Amino acid sequence: MSRWNSAKRLVLYGLAAGGVGTASVYMISNRRKHIAQDNPNVSAERLNQPLPTREEQLASLENDQFDVLVIGGGATGAGVALDTTSRGLKTALVEKFDFSSGTSSRSTKLIHGGVRYLQKAVFNLDLEQYRMVKEALAERANLLKIAPHLSYPLPIMLPIYKWWLVPYYWAGIKCYDLVAGKQTLKSSYLLSKSQALELFPMLKKDQLVNALVYYDGQHNDARMNIAIALTAARLGASIANHVEVTEILKSEDENGKLVCSGAKMKDRITGKEFEVKAKCVINATGPYTDLIRTKDDKTIPKICQPSSGVHVVLPDYYSPERMGLLDPSTSDGRVIFFLPWQKATLAGTTDRKCEVTDNPSPSEEEIAFILREIQKYLGPDVEVRRGDVLSAWSGIRPLVLDPNAKDTQSIARNHIIEVSGTNLITIAGGKWTTYRSMAEETVDKAIAVCNLKPKNGCVTKGLLLDGAAGWTPTMFIKLVQDFGLENEVAQHLADTYGDKAFKVAKMCSLTGKRWPVVGKRLHEEFPYLEAEVRYACREYARTAVDVIARRTRLSFLNVHACEESLPRIVEIMGEELGWNAAKKKEEIEHATVFLRKEMGLQLGKGLRDIPVNLSKGDIDKYMKKFRELDGDNKGYITVNDIRKHLKKSGERVTGEQLHDILNDVDLAKNGQVSTGEFLQLMHAIQTGAVAHSRLATATGLDKERKAIPVNRSGGGV
Repeated sequence: MSRWNSAKRLVLYGLAAGGVGTASVYMISNRRKHIAQDNPNVSAERLNQPLPTREEQLASLENDQFDVLVIGGGATGAGVALDTTSRGLKTALVEKFDFSSGTSSRSTKLIHGGVRYLQKAVFNLDLEQYRMVKEALAERANLLKIAPHLSYPLPIMLPIYKWWLVPYYWAGIKCYDLVAGKQTLKSSYLLSKSQALELFPMLKKDQLVNALVYYDGQHNDARMNIAIALTAARLGASIANHVEVTEILKSEDENGKLVCSGAKMKDRITGKEFEVKAKCVINATGPYTDLIRTKDDKTIPKICQPSSGVHVVLPDYYSPERMGLLDPSTSDGRVIFFLPWQKATLAGTTDRKCEVTDNPSPSEEEIAFILREIQKYLGPDVEVRRGDVLSAWSGIRPLVLDPNAKDTQSIARNHIIEVSGTNLITIAGGKWTTYRSMAEETVDKAIAVCNLKPKNGCVTKGLLLDGAAGWTPTMFIKLVQDFGLENEVAQHLADTYGDKAFKVAKMCSLTGKRWPVVGKRLHEEFPYLEAEVRYACREYARTAVDVIARRTRLSFLNVHACEESLPRIVEIMGEELGWNAAKKKEEIEHATVFLRKEMGLQLGKGLRDIPVNLSKGDIDKYMKKFRELDGDNKGYITVNDIRKHLKKSGERVTGEQLHDILNDVDLAKNGQVSTGEFLQLMHAIQTGAVAHSRLATATGLDKERKAIPVNRSGGGV
């Protein structure tokens, strides 16, 4: 169909009434008939009912009596709420920030069984590890089935550089396939050197022997989490984000025992305080596990050992579009993934103990470690540059100690469910892939402990999540044809919202162009639309950070593009939520702090913000070098000055490399390095504020650095 015919069809249908054609409606409703499985608690009608407004949800929380109150809106908490609701239990869920605002949106984006856990299971004859892998592989298959629009199989390559490792890795990966059984996504296979380089051309060629490819799943973790929460809401759960638990309520049961009976709440948006009454309270707060536990009992020992994991995002040219890379043994024993994601390249992760914080931040040292490790696996013609880092973030993984184990210092490898003396149910640990089975086990325990009366057993295995019922791999074509959307935008909408993409498309405004007819982008480099901001407000987004971090993934993909899009996002949210000028300014300021502290923006601008504090001797030494470079006594350094200096030293570099060297420190972006910029760089290197600079290397000045790991990349973004 021509674009002109698409435009005419759009006009004929009308923006308000356009969208899903008769065939699409039949396809969606027909598929939904098969979800219910004759269970009224998950009927097609309930799964398709409109979402209550946030105000309606808050009124329900304040006035209704609940069977279960779930604290925590991450993957586990949302999974518990979906499980209890689908069993016919009256359910409430509250989250202090936004759904998926913590660990669940900052993962490696993999749905996996755990290759390295299987290795431990085999070599240590560890039955627990084996069961954990088998369970995770079963859940992997289920998650890809219930949310096909948000998840997909991803081939991951293990490059092998020693002959004796070939049979070792091959046996391990084949065991992974064997444990998965019928639920294997695709069989793993061995590649020759030439085949590996054909699939992953940027791979280091020297000493490469073979490569193995195995399959795991990948997903949009934040959207997956929100889809779980929205599915629970459509089935009748009362859910609210930005609601903080301030106190656990207790009362006596029929036997005179003091038990948890609800919680005091504070709506962080309006400041209103209220109480929620429930027969059972479930703590599913991830890193905040102990905070809620101590609200129940201040004397109880801690069980959470938080661990920080940093990821960085690089441009898409660092990896093939549909092939990931795994380094199973880095220089310090950690595993590094190097994966294509959302048309970018995701690399991580680090692993170090940390304290629980609302604002986890990546460090320059951790970013440098990741860049050094991935450089080892790429060819010498591919320079991993610090300036190519588009975004960086830290996620807190809530590892747990088993309070019932004799050795409380050993960290639980899976998850634990704890029941306090007042019947507070705590689910802690585990991983993204197993959220559903963890929720099922938790609800089973809650029913037994709190004497709940569900209408049926667990039905979440196979229960399609929000948007999945009417989704097909070719659904985006209908969006292009019926609405006149760009192909890339239509695919993005289909793969994010599933069959709800038509609702987003209906909210799109005309572009005023011949093509695309509708769909104004927030940023020209990304497929996110202005209409998505409006739709996000109907899905309970209440802050600019909700939109840039979870409802879209803009802050995770490119922190600079996100900063540029922020004013328009806030303007649209202001229209939807009735914000005044002061509120809009507050939201921009809050989101900017989020980008600086949590998404790596401050690291990118850190050099220009560092005050110069050098001794007179240091200044004299550096100014002497500056004058050597500035041979014409202009008062600044240019590309030609650097070229002359390197020529005297006998070094040859390309014009592109010269510009890269200059850009590391040219803060004003005017093609010149002033004395102030030069001294700022020297001070930053000397104190460790930046890991490295190509200009300092070229001039021999990085010898002044303290003991900081050397990185070939720049001091950049």
